Amino acid sequence: MPAAAIKPETSPYLEIENLSKVYASNDGPVRALDRVSLQQKRGEFVSIVGPSGCGKSTLLMIAAGLASSSEGQVLVENKLVRAARTDLGIVFQNHVLLDWRTALENVMLQAVARKMDLRVAEQRARELLAAVGLQGFEDKYPRSLSGGMKQRVSICRALIHDPPHLLMDEPFGALDSLTRDQLVLDLQRICSERSTAVLFITHSIAEAVFLSDRVVVMTPRPGKIDRVIDIDLPRPRTLAMRESPEFAHYSREILDVFLARGILKE
Repeated sequence: MPAAAIKPETSPYLEIENLSKVYASNDGPVRALDRVSLQQKRGEFVSIVGPSGCGKSTLLMIAAGLASSSEGQVLVENKLVRAARTDLGIVFQNHVLLDWRTALENVMLQAVARKMDLRVAEQRARELLAAVGLQGFEDKYPRSLSGGMKQRVSICRALIHDPPHLLMDEPFGALDSLTRDQLVLDLQRICSERSTAVLFITHSIAEAVFLSDRVVVMTPRPGKIDRVIDIDLPRPRTLAMRESPEFAHYSREILDVFLARGILKE
């Protein structure tokens, strides 16, 4: 039987308060984000959907401590984020693997950088690779791996140190639909087993509904939170569940926001 999902704690782990970001440009200042406030609990899966250019990736980078805000603040466990955070893993759309390192060696980069016990870390790396279907591929170089395999390696690398928080910026956007479905299932299982909080950016409404406890819908630039939708579907979720009336209801609710804003036109 699949492992039951661990329910999120009630107190916030991540707090984003009145966050704004303004960029300088040749045409004058560009406001990418406008007074965004959001909380996330430990173990909670939160997806952010919205049109291109609405500041989703900017929000993620500020939450990671890799970019500064123009206004507002980010707190983790009530501590102000002032620099790059070390309590998280990050996965981008591009896998960013080193071509001269094997799959296992790429996963182990985090362990080396964090000065982890390498024997313990290698065992964990092998277990993670096996969990995403890459047992037997540990010694393969990126050139021998498909796009989906490379992204699996990047997910394992982000999880090697067992972070409480995982930030993912359209990690499956460049993959074919079958590979994408499998990685969505793998991600659901791994994060449920470890009670990992995930902040997940995607353009796919179905992907957001399938994975999330809550979906944050953003407006066009300047990015604001238009609506936050609680997804009350049982876990573990199956691909067949995407055909259910309940799933269709949540998908339509998000779609209606985009239609009302003119982001999509029927």
